[in-house]
Amino acid sequence: MTALLEVEDLRVAYGKVEAVKGISFSVEEGQAVTLVGTNGAGKTTTLHALSGLLPPSGGRVRFAGRDLAGVPAHQVVALGLAHSPEGRHIFPRLTVEENLLLGAFLRKDAEGVADDTERAYTLFPRLRERRAQPAGTLSGGEQQMLAMTRALMCRPRLLMLDEPSMGLSPIMMKKIMATVAELKATGTTILLVEQNARAALSLADQAYVMETGRVVLSGSGERLLHDDVVRKAYLGED
Repeated sequence: MTALLEVEDLRVAYGKVEAVKGISFSVEEGQAVTLVGTNGAGKTTTLHALSGLLPPSGGRVRFAGRDLAGVPAHQVVALGLAHSPEGRHIFPRLTVEENLLLGAFLRKDAEGVADDTERAYTLFPRLRERRAQPAGTLSGGEQQMLAMTRALMCRPRLLMLDEPSMGLSPIMMKKIMATVAELKATGTTILLVEQNARAALSLADQAYVMETGRVVLSGSGERLLHDDVVRKAYLGED
């Protein structure tokens, strides 16, 4: 069976500095796949290349059977690949609801958009309470809720989440990761970048450990949770 996302020997450079050095992985329909690693490993750069925000310097990316070489970011979204970025990047002066509607800017089905807006408010009731507030007045956790649901508004075939728990309180982090697990359980295909390796590996079907731009270890999330190298390097266990 052909994977929904196929990444082969992907390379990405900033000038003469190669940040991603020939990585390969795939994501099957319905899977949750995670990339874990420390800061500077190349995880965020990888997502930027997949979503068309950075041009790869080598390798190939195929999504739903289509080569993404040269495809601009807005067309990548139209194909069904959505990206909830690190740092959230919500529009602070627009309301919560206006931010959500921007996530559906390519869609023409007004009734479906209304249904998905309601779904966002069901997923995170706090957003409903704050729907008319400027998004910049939200807490960090609420902004993360908004960033995730904004990405879902395009009805993606694959949802990429970059560091969804970064900077959040332990309680809010658990809420966000529980929602990621809920999305997976309802059939959403997910590619997750997450520094909280334990949380990421616990919900991942497949995982890839990145170090300095390379994949150094891969396997099921369950297997890597119990791998001695991963436990010592990323889980803080002896």
